[in-house]
Amino acid sequence: MKKLIRVTTSDISLDLLLKGQLRFLNQYYEVVGVSSNTGLLADVAKREGVRVVELSMRREISLHRDLACLWHLIRLFRKEKPFIVHANTPKGSLLSMMAAWMVRVPHRIYTVTGLRYQGMTGHGRTILKTTERMTCLFANKVIPEGEGVKRTLTTDCITQKPLEVIHYGNINGIDTSYFSPAAVRISKNEERNKLNIGENDFTFVFVGRIVRDKGMDELAVAMRQLISNGYHCKLILVGWLEKELNTINEYNEHFFKYSDAVRYVGYKKDVRPFLLAADALVFPSYREGFPQVVMEAGAMGLPSIVTDINGCNEIIVEGENGVIIPPKDSNALFSAMKSFMESPQEVSRMAKNARRMIQQRYEHNDVMKELLKMYQKLA
Repeated sequence: MKKLIRVTTSDISLDLLLKGQLRFLNQYYEVVGVSSNTGLLADVAKREGVRVVELSMRREISLHRDLACLWHLIRLFRKEKPFIVHANTPKGSLLSMMAAWMVRVPHRIYTVTGLRYQGMTGHGRTILKTTERMTCLFANKVIPEGEGVKRTLTTDCITQKPLEVIHYGNINGIDTSYFSPAAVRISKNEERNKLNIGENDFTFVFVGRIVRDKGMDELAVAMRQLISNGYHCKLILVGWLEKELNTINEYNEHFFKYSDAVRYVGYKKDVRPFLLAADALVFPSYREGFPQVVMEAGAMGLPSIVTDINGCNEIIVEGENGVIIPPKDSNALFSAMKSFMESPQEVSRMAKNARRMIQQRYEHNDVMKELLKMYQKLA
């Protein structure tokens, strides 16, 4: 059986982004997962039924550590002799594509799940664009996660390699049997009662890292504006507050932690109860590849307010399963959130469309079958 090595920078990505994918592919290839270990790697190995290798990798640039990691990847690939090395996440992809090229792995696949340089300026942007170009150079197949990423790779001259999105996009699809209101062992009202949310409170939910580039400063401004205008609304905030990079301002952090209108619950592995408790997802991010949470919310029957960025504007069809607003615009965000609260029939109509549209385009099993077809076409 041919060997497939999947590489991500962190085991968190193996655990969340590739859930179920390694087990599926292990029926056709000998699959090995490689990443750094934050404590989840053994759980991934057990759940997916694959062998895993721990390798120290960090998201930030560190020349000494990165060179050491590159050397360990070269040794690993020489020993394992894989037919395919397939990577996603920036640092893991750069180092593994370089190492795989050096030892002449036949198939070096890079899935571009997001372009970090889009949120940068100056030297930082130049460095990150250069690393993207290098990763694509050392890969012999580049897969953009969505049509927006595909256009950006071409427009920004990142690579001239042929680019093809798998299925309708996204790296793993959505298991709509898991992300379903019927699969949650609690009712909507029970979850709202646990969170002390009133029956008449229109409830928005955000899931993700609480950082500036997710539009969290704009969300704080919009929420305060809604409250000051007398609207009865709540915000469920699911995620971790970043303390080092890309942090939101202290005033907005204090609002999220202590406002009576916000239910800050921190990071949760199972986000379904919080999606179930909400009436709509709000996701004002500045940049994405193909955001998983927008699909998860849709599968749970939630319409979404998203920004006009890669991925978001592919999952959401304006007026059908949500609305699309400009990024970095707190006034547009306020207007969209206000409109949702004032138009319950429209929200209900979009909610009815949301799950069906995810099932039609992003069902996990369908994405896996198309991914397998791509592998099987390799010489």
